[in-house]
Amino acid sequence: MDGRGGRGGQGGQDATRDRNRGAVVAALMLSMALAAIDSTIVSTAVPQIVGSLGGFSIFSWLFSGYLLAATVTLPVYGKLSDTFGRKPVLIAGCVLFLLGSALCALAWDMESLIAFRVVQGLGGGAIQGTVQTLAADLYPLKERPKIQARLSTVWATSSVAGPALGGLITSYTDWRWIFLINLPVGAVALWLIARHLHEPERLSAPRGRVDWPGALAVFACGGVLLTALVQGGVAWAWFSAPSLTLFAAGLALVAVVVLVERRAEEPIIPGWVWRRRTIAAVNLALGALGLLMVAPTVFLPTYAQSVLGLAPVAAGFVLSVMTLSWPVSAALSQHVYRRIGFRKTAVVGISAACLVLLAFPLLPYPGAAWQPALIMLLLGAALGLFQLPLIVGVQSTVGWAERGTATASILFCRQIGQTLGAALFGAVANGVLSARLGGSGSLDSVARVLDDPGSVADPERLRRAVDAAVDAVYTGAAVAAALALLTLLFLAPRRFPVLRDEQQGPQPDDRPSHQTAD
Repeated sequence: MDGRGGRGGQGGQDATRDRNRGAVVAALMLSMALAAIDSTIVSTAVPQIVGSLGGFSIFSWLFSGYLLAATVTLPVYGKLSDTFGRKPVLIAGCVLFLLGSALCALAWDMESLIAFRVVQGLGGGAIQGTVQTLAADLYPLKERPKIQARLSTVWATSSVAGPALGGLITSYTDWRWIFLINLPVGAVALWLIARHLHEPERLSAPRGRVDWPGALAVFACGGVLLTALVQGGVAWAWFSAPSLTLFAAGLALVAVVVLVERRAEEPIIPGWVWRRRTIAAVNLALGALGLLMVAPTVFLPTYAQSVLGLAPVAAGFVLSVMTLSWPVSAALSQHVYRRIGFRKTAVVGISAACLVLLAFPLLPYPGAAWQPALIMLLLGAALGLFQLPLIVGVQSTVGWAERGTATASILFCRQIGQTLGAALFGAVANGVLSARLGGSGSLDSVARVLDDPGSVADPERLRRAVDAAVDAVYTGAAVAAALALLTLLFLAPRRFPVLRDEQQGPQPDDRPSHQTAD
């Protein structure tokens, strides 16, 4: 059968297309798993890494270096994928990630390991943004929640499995295997992408020159400001000379970015990202999501261990129940937003999240483990209803040639929100602990006590101080949820201007024509 004309030929083409799409989806899920598991698997190996390489005073940069590189490159990769296509950017990202993994396994001291983690982060930024963009390219609007729910499930499963896998590897083998296991998984993903991902030729305007000066300016600005936020209050005091110098340099680089991008033919961060109400509102709302997510992911395990007296594994389970309800809620959200729209669905989700976060400080002291677990289960369900409709909604308002940039912008804002949240809520928690413990308390001291419970003279006083600190953090997270709600109510349009699935390329007047409002 030659496949030209006739039902048989068309059926064969459809079957081949479906097989190719299934293989590409498998590759996307493997790539997403690599990026998701990497951030958690390393945490359990830190004692072994420090014991082997030394460098205890700077080991936090194993996480900060990766985060900085992955975050500041998101806008760059988004623009490159719109210019050159998703496939070359994703392949380059996977290669960089695997190269960084191999180099990490060969590291000879802590400084070299941190440098190679940065290389990993450069690849991780490409994987995060491009995978989310390809998910929208592969599926029409009505099927997009299916692939997004799969990716959410992969992210949740990988995040939960990471610490357990890291513990097994470091218990029975050398810590270097936590990086080496990336290589066969990544090789399979690369092979599937190279063989099965075929992007159609796009009829579009000639490509402009890549804005390399803008990319460098964005990278430098983001790197300086994120370093100030990540290290402020940790490596140095907030109002110390290093902190003030970095913030001043960051603000100066913001001005440089604005000047460079205004003159660029094809800017890395185009102005339409913030001129279109839909994208701007979603950027701010998901930035608030990143902010509030710090409360459960950073502070709940400490609460579970110090206040509830749970073992680390049980404390991790209290948090992990959120990752069970989140993807389920995300998958079901399509049935809601098809009836009431993207904006209203997200409003329902973030309103519920705000109430759930406010319920945490009302838990009895010390309480039972099922109580915060129930809170996390409800929070995951609420946030799944909030995040996915906004991502799908934004991706549906832009054509192919703008989708990478739009997706990268919302992921970038979410990452920035998470970094801000870590700095802000860390300061809040330390302030409450210091007030309750007479100026001698901090999160670091609590961590040391968890490692050596007999070192504290008054454990009950410490438990109550931690309880008060985490209550304050969850109250702050509820405020962040309220800010996201206000953003959607007053800045987001009531109806998202959804493009037809076949429409591609940027709109000439910077306002997307729309098929239907959601």
